[in-house]
Amino acid sequence: MKVGMCMFLWTTNVSSKHEALLRDIKATGFDGVEIPVFSGTSDDYRKLASLLDLIGLERTAVSAMGDPSMNLIAPDVASRRRGIDYMKWAIDCSNALGATTLSGPLHSTLGQFSGSGPSPAELKRSVSSQRTIGDYAAKHGVTIGLEALNRFECYLFNTMDALAAHIDAVGHPNIRAMYDTFHSNIEEADPIGAFMRNSDRIVHVHISENDRGVPGRGNIPWAETFQALRASGYDGWLTIEAFGRALKELAAATKVWRDFSETPEAVYREGYRHIRDGWQAAA
Repeated sequence: MKVGMCMFLWTTNVSSKHEALLRDIKATGFDGVEIPVFSGTSDDYRKLASLLDLIGLERTAVSAMGDPSMNLIAPDVASRRRGIDYMKWAIDCSNALGATTLSGPLHSTLGQFSGSGPSPAELKRSVSSQRTIGDYAAKHGVTIGLEALNRFECYLFNTMDALAAHIDAVGHPNIRAMYDTFHSNIEEADPIGAFMRNSDRIVHVHISENDRGVPGRGNIPWAETFQALRASGYDGWLTIEAFGRALKELAAATKVWRDFSETPEAVYREGYRHIRDGWQAAA
């Protein structure tokens, strides 16, 4: 198991100006960081990879699509093509970064709703899009971890069962699932059962408190979660995802209207101890 820290708490554009923060994250004990991929070039991420190597931090990648003009499930071919092109760019950047996992709600446009649940036609178009993306990801050594989001952020996949069924329909080894404790706490009647039923499809896990603040301070069933993780044989990343108000655009997108912790340091320092202690206690 590896412990990661998602940089969403501070920015969507990690660069050398974050070196002091990255070094403190490393000193706290983290194995790596999760790098947002939303802008820039492969060369930018290659430079960042060199800095992370110097510090001694491994890395994963995360992204999302909020532009309605790039929609992997849209009825028009042009919108789907733009979505696929975005994913190819994100995969290229992830590869340059040295990340072998790119996760997020990379199945549909974030925050866009049709007014009803997913249609058979949308699911069929999604299968086609994801197979194309999976082929490209495989050539670049990247696995995609699709994320089920709560109903207020997307409508295509809200539960792990629905996501897992779709992954089975896609049938591509480079298109897998991500489990997020925040979203599962909202959508799953039994979050632990949802994880266990689908653990064989899961390649990445976000550790996120019910209020998006400091892991361990809220009402997520952490003891049971860590027990399920260990019982399933999961041995991948446990990455803290928390949000704050440092970046106005990101705060607006994640609906963060107040501070969830006294300091960002409290999130990653206390959060790191929470994961390590919880993992050990579940042995």
